[in-house]
Amino acid sequence: MHKGSCLCGKIKFEVAGEIPPMHACHCSICRKASGHYGVGADVSREALKINGEENIKWFQTSEWARRGFCANCGTPLFFDPIDNKKIGWIGVSMGAFDKPTCTKMTMHIFTQDKGDYYEIVDGLPQHEQAPK
Repeated sequence: MHKGSCLCGKIKFEVAGEIPPMHACHCSICRKASGHYGVGADVSREALKINGEENIKWFQTSEWARRGFCANCGTPLFFDPIDNKKIGWIGVSMGAFDKPTCTKMTMHIFTQDKGDYYEIVDGLPQHEQAPK
């Protein structure tokens, strides 16, 4: 069981089982939503339990996804595909998890949109778009 929360603690969550390996997304939407680049894990909807769900504010960032953040403190927490009935996962921001997470980042996506103020130097695979 892995636990996490927003900064103010009004939203707490648990993920049953292991956190899947995650990726870093450098697209302009993730960069603006997170303040840098987004790192999240796509967890099974069945594995995620949220307490304080009434404190989540949803913002649709594209025609295919919305993002959930704490309405009180603003912590970005969730990436939710709009067609979530077909998609069995929801993205959870890695920075909101308590340690230890026991997982590793596996790749960088949308690197063609990365910020010009940093370099990706960790040796992980880089993809200009999301791999299919």
